[in-house]
Amino acid sequence: MSKVKTKFICSNCGFESIKWQGRCPECESWNTFSEEIVESEKEKNRSAIRRSNYTVSKLKEINSVESDRIKTNITEFDRVLGGGLMPGSIVLIGGDPGIGKSTLVMQAASLIREKVLYVTGEESGRQIKLRASRLNVDSENFYVLAETEMENIVCAMEDIQPGVIIIDSIQTMHKGDLDNAPGTVTQIRECTSQLMKIAKTTQQVVILIGHVTKEGMIAGPKILEHVVDTVLQFEGERHHSYRILRAQKNRFGSTNEIGIFDMHDTGLSEVKNPSEIFLSEREKRTTGSAVTSSMEGTRPILLEVQALVTPSNYGNPQRVATGFDFRRLSILLAVLEKRAGLRLSAANVFLNMAGGVKIDEPAVDLAVCCSIASSLLERNVDSSYVMVGEVGLGGEIRSISNIEKRIQEAEKLGFSNIIIPRNNMRSVGSRTDIKVIPVDNLTNAINAVLL
Repeated sequence: MSKVKTKFICSNCGFESIKWQGRCPECESWNTFSEEIVESEKEKNRSAIRRSNYTVSKLKEINSVESDRIKTNITEFDRVLGGGLMPGSIVLIGGDPGIGKSTLVMQAASLIREKVLYVTGEESGRQIKLRASRLNVDSENFYVLAETEMENIVCAMEDIQPGVIIIDSIQTMHKGDLDNAPGTVTQIRECTSQLMKIAKTTQQVVILIGHVTKEGMIAGPKILEHVVDTVLQFEGERHHSYRILRAQKNRFGSTNEIGIFDMHDTGLSEVKNPSEIFLSEREKRTTGSAVTSSMEGTRPILLEVQALVTPSNYGNPQRVATGFDFRRLSILLAVLEKRAGLRLSAANVFLNMAGGVKIDEPAVDLAVCCSIASSLLERNVDSSYVMVGEVGLGGEIRSISNIEKRIQEAEKLGFSNIIIPRNNMRSVGSRTDIKVIPVDNLTNAINAVLL
């Protein structure tokens, strides 16, 4: 019998080595090497390389008209995708276990007018039927296949000719001509490559559901994210009902759009006006609470920023931020102490973006500073104010983008005042009922909003 050859592959970046290593020399990750079986020489010789037919076209001769997208008829889902599913594309959806990935794709599949083949490697057909009954899914174009062998899946795709194929999940798929176990780097890479070739040649849409690691990253090598056209992250707290669909990569649309859903017993429902949801439980007479406007793609969202400042009775004061960059918080605290004269070096500071939203936009800096100052000075922020602006290291308020959309959203929700950077006044139209207050430094902004 021929000796079985093995190699070690990094599960994070796909780096190959003939021996096990504790640290990957390519991505410098620890304990990510796993043993894989190498294809033998006999198997390589059996598959002789043949010259295939190919076509070379001039760039001017290629039709540049974008194909009609396949609508999922879920507005939030289509927005994140860039207008719908692009024929011939591969979409990868990742998220924590139990967050609602399968629920989302099943609801979308039931509303798609094309034939949909739902391939499940983790559940039986009866379990899929029970979930469909709970979600009130009833579609004549919905086909279910409980299978993990890629050969059988490809045959079913050729027989049914679906427009959309859903693989739940890619980590359970297996190719019979490979000796590696399902979920290994080789199996994930080869199965995804085969699905990619089918999608590009037949113009079918493939939706992959992927597992995530403890750190929240999509499991498998990074080559998996490079092969697919779109990477979507479905996130949210399991103990809260709201879910956020965010695009991390999109070849056919913007990566700034987000979709917001509300989880119920009967499935996911779209949140048409997220600003009202995030501000619905706001307590107007509590110190440390401020309202700001954040742009998520092309849509402005009003959010509540909560801060709590307490004296530190121990050595080092605590700095805790939820939904906001911790390093950015440290910078803003230093600016408040240096430029605004607020004593924060000996105080514990806790910051929270209400609703479980993660914000990385500098336009919320002013609201963060005002909420911290409110909690420290025990003075309420005027509940009729919305604050937007980037805070510089010199204490100046810098201009931001999309100021008109932010003002319109604040006016629509009944706010009577909005504080903006002075340099943004040139972009503000005259037809508005909300009072626009320009500021140029942090001290003036804090004095304007604190009661």
